[in-house]
Amino acid sequence: MISKIKTQEDFLRTFDVLKDRFANIQPEQEVTVRDPEHDVQGYVVVWNTGICKGGHFDKNGIGAGKGGTRIIPDLTLEDVKRLARAMAEKNAAAGLPLGGAKSGLVANHNEPDYEKKCRRFYKLVQEAGILVEDGGKFGGFGYDVGCKPPLNALWACEELGTLNSFTGKPVEKGGTDYDREGIAGLGVAHAARVLLEYRNKTVAGTRFSVQGMGAMGAAVAHYFSEYGGKLTYLSDPRYGGTWFIEGGASPTLIQAFFTQNDDAAVNLLKTEGTHVSENYHDSLYADVDIVFPCAMEDTFTKDNAHKVKAPFICEGANNPTSIEAHEIFFKAGTIVIPDIIANAGGIIAAYVELTCDIMPEDNAVTREKVDLAKIETTMRIEGNVRELLGIIEELNVRPDMAGDYIAYRNIFYGVPKK
Repeated sequence: MISKIKTQEDFLRTFDVLKDRFANIQPEQEVTVRDPEHDVQGYVVVWNTGICKGGHFDKNGIGAGKGGTRIIPDLTLEDVKRLARAMAEKNAAAGLPLGGAKSGLVANHNEPDYEKKCRRFYKLVQEAGILVEDGGKFGGFGYDVGCKPPLNALWACEELGTLNSFTGKPVEKGGTDYDREGIAGLGVAHAARVLLEYRNKTVAGTRFSVQGMGAMGAAVAHYFSEYGGKLTYLSDPRYGGTWFIEGGASPTLIQAFFTQNDDAAVNLLKTEGTHVSENYHDSLYADVDIVFPCAMEDTFTKDNAHKVKAPFICEGANNPTSIEAHEIFFKAGTIVIPDIIANAGGIIAAYVELTCDIMPEDNAVTREKVDLAKIETTMRIEGNVRELLGIIEELNVRPDMAGDYIAYRNIFYGVPKK
């Protein structure tokens, strides 16, 4: 379709049609599972499967949807539907012939009955007959908010008697271990690398800032530092707000972040860094080359977008930039790589885990699935970022719109062969 789009006007007209079409999609499958006796209630929503046509999950015309499993006390079916819809867009933007889905359990990960509820939820979903391995459309469980890697995967594998319905498993279970390996963060870091190289800039010596040093932000810092970047600003409430590190964080401090060793990180920060403020938003406004928002939704809004000094932003959080902020950045010439393009490493790794036929015992020795997931993540994200930047440059449209366009096009017209 892009070959027919020659002007910004053509793009905007086509974009509006596809956007409306996507907005009118209804989920293909909604399942609620309950066990009142054990106070267990959970949901599975498969949003779309047509994108699977001709791909690995096209089984006699039946496709599959995939996404993680959210476990929080106040979860609703509407929450899971919204998340499944977002996964449909993210999976498509990643160029995967895989529909979007999401599962969720109403539970508190701090409560003593957490394991029992998780195990019962996994079994109830299996008994519903909706898993792909049972001929259904649901591609299985994965890590999300409220999970405790690697326990959830281990519980699911044991409860279901199969290794095929949970992704992100430890390598000895035939998994990619993408949470511990930080593969989503690798994807975001590589997206930024491609952006800089596309603009004829080198990563070596690039000053960068990360907001949110959880699993995502720490992985971004780890991999972008490996590329040669210098972590100069960072922020997180756990570390008392925002910090400045004049010469860039040391490998030892980067490793403390990556392994989530908070005590070591705090001690090293006191030695290497300068405390800027208790406000963890201040890292967003730092005088650096690129900013990585890796914390919450709607981090950038119309109220603070004008404070950003960096010419480049690469999104590691889910939807960290409002539409109004995207417009402000676009008019200011600030390039944003949207999260649906940059933050696809987790689902790409899950896809590799689901489609690769390396045996668990072999994977435990070679870690081949982990390596393949990292290679596939960097390859796919590089191609997608270059396509995004090409659309932006050729048609002068907002990056978030270009990213959405890629997703909509792939959903309705299939993933292009590259």
